Amino acid sequence: MARPRKLYIAMVGLPAMGKSTVGAKIKENLEKDDIKVGIFNNGDVRRRMIPGNTSNPDFYNPANIHAAGLRERIAAVNFAEAKAYLSTEGDIAILDATNVSRKRRETLRAHLPNHPILFIECINDDPELLALSIARKTRLPEFSTLSEAEARKSFVTRIGYYRHIYEPPDEVHDLVRLDTLNNRILFERISAGLPYYGRIRDLLMSDWIKNLFLVRHAESEYNVRDMVGGNSNLTDKGRKQAWALSRHFIGTPLPYIFTSSLTRTLEMAEPLLETRKGQTTHHAFPEFDEIDVGECDGMSYAEIERTRPDLFAARTRNKYNFVYPGGEGYATMAGRVYRGVKKALYLSGNSEHIMIIGHQAVNRMILSDFLFRRAEDVPYIFIPQDKYFHIVSTQTKKLFELRKF
Repeated sequence: MARPRKLYIAMVGLPAMGKSTVGAKIKENLEKDDIKVGIFNNGDVRRRMIPGNTSNPDFYNPANIHAAGLRERIAAVNFAEAKAYLSTEGDIAILDATNVSRKRRETLRAHLPNHPILFIECINDDPELLALSIARKTRLPEFSTLSEAEARKSFVTRIGYYRHIYEPPDEVHDLVRLDTLNNRILFERISAGLPYYGRIRDLLMSDWIKNLFLVRHAESEYNVRDMVGGNSNLTDKGRKQAWALSRHFIGTPLPYIFTSSLTRTLEMAEPLLETRKGQTTHHAFPEFDEIDVGECDGMSYAEIERTRPDLFAARTRNKYNFVYPGGEGYATMAGRVYRGVKKALYLSGNSEHIMIIGHQAVNRMILSDFLFRRAEDVPYIFIPQDKYFHIVSTQTKKLFELRKF
């Protein structure tokens, strides 16, 4: 059977918008179907052609004529290597660069007239995610000679130069505009029969979770006293459980660990971080904080039943939709937990393993997306403190298992 036609994919977007993550996701998944995919990154060519430090933002200044000439040469080399790849064994060549100006896209099309070009514009206007993405970018080797503040300033200036020349790619025909945080297609204009597009579209709209370890914090002081809310510490038993978790994951790379902002999840993560200094990035997200119990903060369930019987009865009747006075409930916290998961997946990019250390209600909300449980059943999902959930959710594999540590 004849193989489909060949295809170029040209990424479009400011730095730190998730273009490389999207490109890697397409490559890894399509190669499982024996489709040969190559990624051609302008930054790789730049570092090859200019061995010196190019972290200086002036290199990206449109008014810097000498640097502009170098950038054009770099792009031309990248185009030529992508073209050569498709002229031999390759099926898809992904051009991983900003391509934010109309002039650059016209040059790209002039250099690559032999096969169709799909432009994927990556957008993420979330200021918090942009700041976190910049922090991740500034840990790259090219910024190693700069302080953290200097590296951030340099990268922000670089983005500013690209933003100044940014022109939406409305002039191209085959275009997808993608919200990279939510995997949502905002706009698409596609020729009939564009090679591989049905498969690519499915990938663009799907979460890609290679290995997610979902952990509840260990025994806390409030757990022992059957109290809700608060910001309690782990008990001695809980700290032993935290070290047991760390020992269990010896030998498993954990480049990203996400926790809530509350003490008990931070203490649960401490042994893992202590034994992985310099190897793990930790983010504490308030989106993963336990359910806000409002006026009931610090009370035990027995005390709520005794002093607020109407409240206790209402919670018993409809636990999912019940909202604590002055606080929240499962239904009202769903949005923030969903955002926390999206942030974690966005920032971890192509990581093979990530871990989220959360709370009982939070982890129930996360699991409900994978278990497809009815809303009324979510508050009763079993979330033990000495086990964790291992979740894989890709286009070729679905796995869900509860494992003891």
